[in-house]
Amino acid sequence: MSKSLYLAPVALALALTGCGGAAETEGGATSGEALETVAAPEGQQWSTTVSQTEAGGYVMGNPDAPIKLVEFMSITCGVCATFGEDAFTSIRDNYVESGRVSFEIRNFVRDPLDLTAAILSRCGGEGPFFALTKQALSNQGPMFEKAQAMGEATYNGILQSEPNERFVKLAEQLDLISYFQQLGISEDQAKACLSEEATAEKLMADTQAAVKDFDVQGTPTFLINGQKIDGTSWNMVETKLKEAGAR
Repeated sequence: MSKSLYLAPVALALALTGCGGAAETEGGATSGEALETVAAPEGQQWSTTVSQTEAGGYVMGNPDAPIKLVEFMSITCGVCATFGEDAFTSIRDNYVESGRVSFEIRNFVRDPLDLTAAILSRCGGEGPFFALTKQALSNQGPMFEKAQAMGEATYNGILQSEPNERFVKLAEQLDLISYFQQLGISEDQAKACLSEEATAEKLMADTQAAVKDFDVQGTPTFLINGQKIDGTSWNMVETKLKEAGAR
């Protein structure tokens, strides 16, 4: 049986529920003195320096930044969408550009809708990933409305399709292919990404690794320098960044 079947039993009602809260942990980022800024190489900006990580995420900023912020994020998570609205611009302009902080997003896929949108947000590769992810988060309302209109029978039927077809069909039902076309991902490109079984399997494997390695129980969950921190709001995360020296 293909690993791609892992998410198939998830009911549509469950897929449309709110995201689970991140587990609260003791401690947090170690307090430290304010760190010096680190200039980007001549002619470059840290905010446009994006690469894929060994953990399967995408990281923006100075690869040697002394403060490394990681967000485990689900595109179907309402709290993640709020964080994106509140934080992405500030993280980029006030922290990443200083060279003191890098920001990595790791997709934590919770359901087939989330997995479909995650595949499309990664379809353009490194450069547009953060912009596409933010746009995908802002599209939650229309996506959920189309998912509700689809109904359980259609949804379950799609999930019984061949692994290389199911996410294409689901994206078509959710109007995600046309949505991402407006963002620069062509229809052929989107369908090729959605048909690639290895991509879905890798995202699910990365999600399981997050549970095993960091005890991620809900989204968003944040790490600073490999240590899980309390809280899911930008205010709480920013406080921890400042305590770590990003001020």
